[in-house]
Amino acid sequence: MNTKPAALASYSKFVLTMLLMLAIGTASGQQSDLRVDAERLHASWSKLRTIGLNDNGGSDRVAYSQYNKDALDYLSSLMLAAGLDPRIDVAGNLVGRKAGNSSVLAPIITGSHIDTVPNGGHYDGIVGSLGAIEVARTLHDAGYITDHPLEFIIWSNEEGGKTGSRSFNGSVTPDEMGLPSLGDRALGEGIEFIGGAPARLNENRREPDSVAALIELHIEQGAILDRENVSIGVVEGIVGIRRWNITVVGFANHAGTTPMNQRRDAMVAAAQLASAINRIITSEPGSQVGTVGRIEAFPGAPNVVPGKVVMSLEIRDLSMEKIGRLFARIESESEILAKQTDTVITLEQFYESPAAITDERFKRLINDVADELGLSSIHMPSGAGHDAQSLSGIAPLGMIFVPSVKGVSHAPTEFTGKQDFVNGANTLLQTIIRLDQQLR
Repeated sequence: MNTKPAALASYSKFVLTMLLMLAIGTASGQQSDLRVDAERLHASWSKLRTIGLNDNGGSDRVAYSQYNKDALDYLSSLMLAAGLDPRIDVAGNLVGRKAGNSSVLAPIITGSHIDTVPNGGHYDGIVGSLGAIEVARTLHDAGYITDHPLEFIIWSNEEGGKTGSRSFNGSVTPDEMGLPSLGDRALGEGIEFIGGAPARLNENRREPDSVAALIELHIEQGAILDRENVSIGVVEGIVGIRRWNITVVGFANHAGTTPMNQRRDAMVAAAQLASAINRIITSEPGSQVGTVGRIEAFPGAPNVVPGKVVMSLEIRDLSMEKIGRLFARIESESEILAKQTDTVITLEQFYESPAAITDERFKRLINDVADELGLSSIHMPSGAGHDAQSLSGIAPLGMIFVPSVKGVSHAPTEFTGKQDFVNGANTLLQTIIRLDQQLR
């Protein structure tokens, strides 16, 4: 029996296998060596910074303004340079799509926002937006095509209620279209102004699992990374938020003729409740925060014992259960205070934003990428809301934080160092490449 043909075939198969493994290993090495162009990234930031720059050194690039529209035009040109096909979707989001090798895999989404608060800073949202586009340009220059399609999205009106990203979960209602934005236009008018179609917002809705992953790069907007001298924050989740209006009703009376022991002073009860809120929130370990941020007394005259006080309460934490538990203690304390002060205290919830927990796999991956890039990292919650939150339940989430100097945000002095910006962009780049490989 002649075994030479079989042996030759077996040997040839072995050689082909080894060549394939070598090619895969070489490609993998090339992928891990990819880095963004730091100078190009900084030049893009320097240009975007000028669009909406005011005399105070801050940014007035509020949603739906002419500055916002001009900035989207500029970013569209950057997307074209990255080989993307940019378009404004029905909600006013700027979307640049890069096709993948597979026609059946769901997309990986990255991006952030470029709208600012009035007289805002130059890094909030901008770092994640320009970082994402620089990732697209780096992949394009390297000729690297992921298996998953990639969507680079600049979300609209993040500062005014995350309108663009919420269109993906279907929570934007027709009633909102007549509401004012931070600029001069109502939401519906503003969406139309920048190229969207507010009457067709339902077309943006994505179903669960229709997105393979969402990864957002963002500045911390707090001082933890800067204070601890850490390069990368691996976000554990975006905190949930609940808000209540608290009304304290006593009896308004003459401040000069009403003895102290006969008063039903709504302000005294409100002050004691505010103090109790602080005590309850800090009574157990954790990162929860509670705030009484607004208070108003009626009738509001110096010579009248306040008959009514209205104030706000906000609680934030990664655990909605903890928020509920802390509030129950506050509510119980309010009942005791009402009896002690002869007042009526009511607490009415008017807002909720559920917590969005990031994916455990993504946290490990971001941590590993930071290690390989030689960057220090810590796990931390996000105390601020972000567009990524809107896609909770639609896609697994990941977030990457870079330091904010002194924790300043929403102000002209907001600052993130050039190297920190580059570190974040490189972490985003490598995270996307490896997610693409792991989620196949």
